[in-house]
Amino acid sequence: MRVLYLLNISNPDRLSADSGWIFADLLAPALADAGAEVTVAAPAAAGDARCGFHQTKVPGTKYRARFSADIDEMVALIRAENPDVVVANQVEEAPAIRTALLEVGSNALLAGYCHYLPFSFTGGGQLVLDPSLNDAGLGRPVLLAFAAGLAACDRVMVHSATAASWVSAAAARMTVDLGEKLRVVPAPRDERLVRDAATTRLASGTAIGIYNHRLYAHYGTGKFVDLARELSASGTVRLRVMDLFGQRRAERKGLDDSPEKMRDQLAALPHVQVVSDRGDRVRYKNLLVGARFGIAPFRPGCPWSMSVIDCQGMGLPVIAPRLGWLAEHIDPELCFTTPAEAVVLAERLATDDEFHALHAKRAHASTADLAPGLVAARYLEAIS
Repeated sequence: MRVLYLLNISNPDRLSADSGWIFADLLAPALADAGAEVTVAAPAAAGDARCGFHQTKVPGTKYRARFSADIDEMVALIRAENPDVVVANQVEEAPAIRTALLEVGSNALLAGYCHYLPFSFTGGGQLVLDPSLNDAGLGRPVLLAFAAGLAACDRVMVHSATAASWVSAAAARMTVDLGEKLRVVPAPRDERLVRDAATTRLASGTAIGIYNHRLYAHYGTGKFVDLARELSASGTVRLRVMDLFGQRRAERKGLDDSPEKMRDQLAALPHVQVVSDRGDRVRYKNLLVGARFGIAPFRPGCPWSMSVIDCQGMGLPVIAPRLGWLAEHIDPELCFTTPAEAVVLAERLATDDEFHALHAKRAHASTADLAPGLVAARYLEAIS
């Protein structure tokens, strides 16, 4: 099977902060191991030496990535690669890809991977536009483009049961018939970030809780700042906050400068350490090693979190608000609804070794089915 994987990269200056690129970098070699011929078309190469690579331009903004597909480039790519399957990691590009396939006369299967949803649903079933894609009122056009992408695909892949439910509900509201298209295929864990919880040695001194998520306001970072104030006041826990972006491009800061603002607010709090992995996965792992537990983002529209999986693979229990996929995946004992409940959980993980050991083991086990080889098998089944 020849697979052409079209990958948009939003963070070319810091690939370690781009979960879409990490996913492709882990998945492509696993697909090759399974016998697929993979070519990645992206601004930066992903995979290993067995994987082909075609360099594409970096879209200036996240909106250009959704509204400025180069059909001429796609036609040339499809003619050159003659794929059996084309994977669109940016679902909104699927109509343009379908147009290119038509022009070439290719019968390749078109699969869309819903890596990021431009909407979520409240507990009452209300569809809410993702604020990160609603600048200048563009949220609804993005949603309509997403629906058009679903309609153009032969397969639609999502990370989780939560995402499947949301995508199905949104498609139905926009009269897009998904039929038998939908498949749940989670992202693979990074095997470099896997540690047997049974061998974990607890560090002495004040316990460290780690927050290793993007600091965008739409991730609910403001709520985390409030929680950080309460935790730092308790004195039982110290917090380690990851600055995953470093210095971002002016185009990205121009659309949303909340990561820089949130970083400064957190750095000003007592018992809070803001650190950078400098794009180095070994350094990132070492920063996780020194922590006692993780804290999930407060992002309402959370269909998946690779950073949560990173912690769990390392045997770090993760406390989480009862939101989206987090409520589906995190152990119910570690979910909270109020900041007070979060503080109690954090302090218990910090001081109760038996409770911590139990949830460290559960956290590690929850990632077992996410080994790249297993995910690749599910991926190939989904696109066959």
